[in-house]
Amino acid sequence: MTDSPHSSAAGAFWRGTLAVMPLTIAVIPWGILAGSLALESGLSPIQSQAMSAIIFAGSAQLVALGMLKAASGLMAILVTTALITSRHLLYAMAMREAISPLPLRWRLILGFLLTDELFAIANQGKLAKFDPWYALGGGLSFYLGWNLATLAGILAGNAVDNLGSLGLDFAIAATFIALVVPRVKDGASLLCVLTALCLSVLCEALAVPGGLLIASLSAMAVGYGYSQWGGRKS
Repeated sequence: MTDSPHSSAAGAFWRGTLAVMPLTIAVIPWGILAGSLALESGLSPIQSQAMSAIIFAGSAQLVALGMLKAASGLMAILVTTALITSRHLLYAMAMREAISPLPLRWRLILGFLLTDELFAIANQGKLAKFDPWYALGGGLSFYLGWNLATLAGILAGNAVDNLGSLGLDFAIAATFIALVVPRVKDGASLLCVLTALCLSVLCEALAVPGGLLIASLSAMAVGYGYSQWGGRKS
């Protein structure tokens, strides 16, 4: 007896949900911080929730809220958040071959739900066939988890003073460490990670403007250069 298409789709959906669940749990403190920081930045509870529902980009939201709280200009906020989220273009390019044959509605939905976490579980390259229902389960459950965490932050922000001082921002670093470390499988990846780590810390310590962008571009250049050099030497 073979499974029907509907049962197969449902199974893939729930497998995606379960696959992303540890990452969803890991970003709960991050979402709480985003919700409380939005209130501190002068947004109303509805605006704070809408930011997570519409923008759905944790790091960009936190940076934008910090700049809003510091009374930065609109153009500066737009340019900074665009640079931070530009990595999603790389994700989209990496997944283009698998997603481009899908109908437009699938491309729009998965494009909106695409995050670091969804990319980590759904982009397995040649190791596994891409399943849109698996990706939908992971992306949608993560979206709901992020928005529920934001709501918790909004409610807690109204009840608890100085919520940001509890160290919830550590969840940001912990989440990205969990995403990056399993993918360090060769010398190029290792050099890329070490370069980004050292330069980002150095730029932060020296208060260098655009330190994140400098570290990112330098790391990619070093990783690419090593892979090209290693290929010619082998």
